[in-house]
Amino acid sequence: MGEAVTETRTASNAAIDEGAATDSALPMENAVDGGDPLIIEDPTSRSAKRETLEPGRSLVIGDFAPPSISAGEKLIRLAYRLGVPASSLSSPFAKSVKPRLLGTVETPYIGNRAAGVALRAGHFQVHGVKAPIAQMDFAGSARLTPPFERVIHGFTWLRDLAASAPREQCTSTAERVMNAWFDANARKGTSKMGRGTAWNVEHVGHRLLNWLVHAPLILSGSAEQRGFTLEVMSETARWLDRNVSKAADRQGEVAGWTAIVAAGLLLPEGKPRRLFGEAGLMRALGELVADDGGVLSRNPLAQIDAIAMLVDLRACYNACDRDAPESLEAMLQLLVPPLLTLIHSDGSLGNWQGAGAVRADRLAALIDASRVRARPLKDVRQWGYQRVAVNKTTLMFDAAPPALSRHSRSGCASTLAFELCARGQRIIVNCGGAAFAGGQVPARIEQGLRATAAHSTLTLDDANSTAVHINGKLGAGVSEVEIDRKTMELKNGLATRLEASHDGYAARFGLLHRRVLIMRDDGSELRGEDLLVPVGKKGKRGKIAMAIRFHIGPGVELGLSEDKKGAGLALPDGTYWQFRMAGVETDAKLTIEESMWVDGGGRPQPVQQLVIQGMTSRGGGSFSWLLKKMG
Repeated sequence: MGEAVTETRTASNAAIDEGAATDSALPMENAVDGGDPLIIEDPTSRSAKRETLEPGRSLVIGDFAPPSISAGEKLIRLAYRLGVPASSLSSPFAKSVKPRLLGTVETPYIGNRAAGVALRAGHFQVHGVKAPIAQMDFAGSARLTPPFERVIHGFTWLRDLAASAPREQCTSTAERVMNAWFDANARKGTSKMGRGTAWNVEHVGHRLLNWLVHAPLILSGSAEQRGFTLEVMSETARWLDRNVSKAADRQGEVAGWTAIVAAGLLLPEGKPRRLFGEAGLMRALGELVADDGGVLSRNPLAQIDAIAMLVDLRACYNACDRDAPESLEAMLQLLVPPLLTLIHSDGSLGNWQGAGAVRADRLAALIDASRVRARPLKDVRQWGYQRVAVNKTTLMFDAAPPALSRHSRSGCASTLAFELCARGQRIIVNCGGAAFAGGQVPARIEQGLRATAAHSTLTLDDANSTAVHINGKLGAGVSEVEIDRKTMELKNGLATRLEASHDGYAARFGLLHRRVLIMRDDGSELRGEDLLVPVGKKGKRGKIAMAIRFHIGPGVELGLSEDKKGAGLALPDGTYWQFRMAGVETDAKLTIEESMWVDGGGRPQPVQQLVIQGMTSRGGGSFSWLLKKMG
């Protein structure tokens, strides 16, 4: 099989060089004559270098143990975990202490000013959708979309409000929303606690943490109002102590533990809670994060969330004149580099695992607040994204299995998809935005945005490479990915070669999908080949529908060549790229179809996609293509 594959690759890529000069519907002078031939070795000669990846496992290593404590403190932590009240452990013979805050937190992570200004004008702004405060149903039983649930019940809007104006100009808005939420969920003592979506552990964790971090905004009213708010904070912390382990997943549990530690720092008699929370937080983080620093959901939005919570928690330690534990600082050092891997040359986020292209200024604010200075990781095995960055051109490649169902959120069947950005202009993208469904992205298309066809990769028979279920979960499909990365020498320079394969179509169609991407070291050329390789010694008979999709970035104008084998791409910055396919079976056609792309604000934008589609043999096949900058 190795010799057959080698021959197929050599012939198909030679065909690219031979046929690349065909005229396009848009001017294509100086097309791609004289390009370097691909240097491809027999795959069997590299077998020792290839690595098989399986779904990521949790971190759980000794470097992230809770802070060292004395034997007495261990007993206090154990007693608190068993339910002994904090007052009995901290000051057993003293009178009960009224709720109050022990410090004022100054977080370095600044919110979205535009969303804060919208709040002061009387409405929430969530992923491009404006909702009047006066018409919002704050009850925990209200049916809100997930993005609105997070904002309303997690009080994430407090960060944005704080960024919009001086505190004295924001307190009236904060108190207005706070009172409306209290009326719906907590005004009658504790009778409503634990009921409805408002008491999802993750929402409760975010809510309590935001209350503590942005306390000056919500504690500027009357003494009676302050007392009630502080009492609700204390009761919420006690509720989390009892229920944090009931979170739906590790991400929600981390939110709960982070809030418990913050409450242990900032509320009276908090030492037992802090000791209890620090141990739980480090354990939960170890089970959330893989050994390369990427969260096991492989979702960059979850990565952002984890970093933001730890930044706020470190600020809580500082507010109490305490140094944050070394394990917390080490975790931040571990979390930031994988996130940088998914930032394009335009400074914004790639569209992976349901994320939209989060804006450059928001990412920069988070990285600055983390105080971590690091470079993007090029080869992140468990996080799963390969990165090639040359001459302000970035290539990102999903070369790992999808997250396990118990970890996935907005999980996408995106294995072997890629994105390409040159000098700040997105050229090849994925649709993204499934995690923003319920804002301007309609909830009814959420599953479609998670499908293989919504990503720049190959599909067979319009089927997903991994089953996409409801509620962001994934099913059977890709179980392992083989990956090989190397630097190779061309006639006129160097190139980075990525080769990966997955088994997502093996059970249904008896075929493995193998993709080779070769990026020239000046960023001006990307050559690719998609191979279908039979699983057994003999391929199945007959044919099957095949499509290779290349979703095109916003603002790019497309035009097909006369022979329908190529296309011209005119970028907004005036540069011009050519796409050519070659070595593809005769009935395969290149077409232009409609698509969509979701930006960092959750706004879907109409774009186009290039699609190589046709029927291919069940015995295997090879499809080569070239994307090159002209001029």
